Amino acid sequence: MRFLPANLDALLVELEDLPQTIALMASLKAQPLRGIKELVPAARTMLIRYEPSILTSVAIIEDLSRRHLVAEAVQDAPLVEIDVDYHGEDLPEVAELLGLTTKEVIERHCEAAYTVAFNGFAPGFSYLSARAALHVPRRRSPRVRVPAGSVALAGEFSAVYPKDSPGGWQLIGTTTATMWDMDRDVPALLQPGYRVRFVDQARRRSFGPRASTDVQASKSPADVSRAEANRHTSATLELNRIGAQALFQDGGRPGLAAQGVSASGALDKGALRLANRLVGNDIDGPAIEIVGGGFEFTSRGASVVSITGADGTVTLTTEAGRARPVARGQAIALDSGDRVRLGEPTAGVRSYLAARGGFVVDRVLGSVSTDTLAGIGADALAAGQVIGIAAARRGVVGAPEPASAQLPDAGQVVVLDVVMGPRVDWFTREAVELFAQQRWVVSPQSSRVGLRLSGATPLARTHEMELPSEGTLQGSIQIPPDGQPVLFLADHPLTGGYPVIAAVAPHHLDLAGQIPIGTAVRFKPIRPFTVVETSSPIAP
Repeated sequence: MRFLPANLDALLVELEDLPQTIALMASLKAQPLRGIKELVPAARTMLIRYEPSILTSVAIIEDLSRRHLVAEAVQDAPLVEIDVDYHGEDLPEVAELLGLTTKEVIERHCEAAYTVAFNGFAPGFSYLSARAALHVPRRRSPRVRVPAGSVALAGEFSAVYPKDSPGGWQLIGTTTATMWDMDRDVPALLQPGYRVRFVDQARRRSFGPRASTDVQASKSPADVSRAEANRHTSATLELNRIGAQALFQDGGRPGLAAQGVSASGALDKGALRLANRLVGNDIDGPAIEIVGGGFEFTSRGASVVSITGADGTVTLTTEAGRARPVARGQAIALDSGDRVRLGEPTAGVRSYLAARGGFVVDRVLGSVSTDTLAGIGADALAAGQVIGIAAARRGVVGAPEPASAQLPDAGQVVVLDVVMGPRVDWFTREAVELFAQQRWVVSPQSSRVGLRLSGATPLARTHEMELPSEGTLQGSIQIPPDGQPVLFLADHPLTGGYPVIAAVAPHHLDLAGQIPIGTAVRFKPIRPFTVVETSSPIAP
């Protein structure tokens, strides 16, 4: 095993092959380590997130190095058959790469006995492996949009895209199978360990009846019933204007990596928790995350709200038309008819609006957070929408607190502490030095998925080969082939196929979520890159 730093609270365990990764996952499920928060298995790695106050990286390394790992095939796992129309636009190119005819590619894809190795990239996206798998490289230039239902190949894996998304896999066909459905008890059609067989639609009759499967599309009730919550509503907020974007967010939904679901949640969790504390709510409860200025709402009924995060003006206008400024970072009592408007931020980019009692909004997989990449959670808020406020519990309204002195503005250079790794050795020495010395500017193509950065000199790699997909974190800084970094934020994919040179340290993640477009960023490594290699008795 090789243990590579992924952050101050994360390790990437590098193994020899996929069977070893599966064996390590099984071992950690059978004998869990107290303090591990999440496991993200991938092709030849296991990303381990842990709680440093409970568990250290040294203790993890010592424990895993002593384990005797045995990969055991599961013979009675559910079998799922997926009908495929083999007319993918990359099918001729795949056949040429493999030295086969298109007919032979289809036959081999259908003959292979696939197993779900792990889920990642997006909810319902399953990496399928087989002994007789077709090995082809990713496309050198990823597509901006791959349609949902596309059946694809990359490296040693096959997969089905569960929704429209960017992607660099080779497309060989399409299916109408629904890979992700929130109306099922378990939304992902395929779970780690399931067996999968692809069936050519043109030859379906020759296979006879569909094989039985344990996967059933049963309905699942919402975590919180809106009708039930409405019976306890004491007031509402009417949204007059939205501005650039407004989303429901809370502390997120960690622990769902097996479903291919990232934690998501507020980009500035400190601001979210302060907003809730100020009005006496649970600190990780629902709030509205607002990008930029121009957001305006009217209180229908008396309410108490707070606004935190970015700095900027807030104007309260009474029903009689009298306007006055109000401060952020405090509880604000509103009468029915009071209208509140947020001005353009002078520092930071995201504000958080909380209401005493909490907003009435359905939870999805235990959270109200809107994951913009996965398409999980409520739609973006819109002008004219009316949001219910639940009756307050016994929480105490908090004392006022000024805006964070760390909030960045577009006129300054933001310095982010980073932990180097796990793939520093994929870059030239000059590129590693340049990474920390050069200024990187936040591109307008940035979003909650990640900050796209541009610099005068791209980062050069030492390896031109493809990196097998491996787990990524909020804060991971991935380097695509163009050499320009992408800093992953809360809605990032769980796995990625480009090398990660470093990760923003946990104490600067909130700061990263507040950086405006056009701002210059510099990275400050806070500890040296260190790899630990051990010899673990792993049996095939």
